[in-house]
Amino acid sequence: MAKKPANKSRSTSAKRSAKSTALVERRTIGRGRRASDANMGEAFIKLLQSPLVAELVAVAATSALAALAEHGFTSSGGTRGKRAGKAVKEAGKAAAAAVGRRLGNEIDEIRKAAKASKGGAKA
Repeated sequence: MAKKPANKSRSTSAKRSAKSTALVERRTIGRGRRASDANMGEAFIKLLQSPLVAELVAVAATSALAALAEHGFTSSGGTRGKRAGKAVKEAGKAAAAAVGRRLGNEIDEIRKAAKASKGGAKA
């Protein structure tokens, strides 16, 4: 049997004291809910309803569907279960890549607009 360390209480207390703790004031509304929780929920709903998120979901769904269709028509090897798993994995990769490209385009457009507005303000 292995021996237990004798200094266990000192090592754990040293680790606990090294961690920092943040104190946050909590405000409750009504049934014990915090005010920030209600605001976060509303902000999340607004985010989901934004046109950019709707467009990103559409881009992801379209590219995933295209990848699934392509994989279904072109792959001939492997068992059915493994082939389906690969198709789903490739569809996820395609969706992520499409969303990444679209977000990159959006960020580039925002940067261009910011530069143009800075240039217009100086003139």
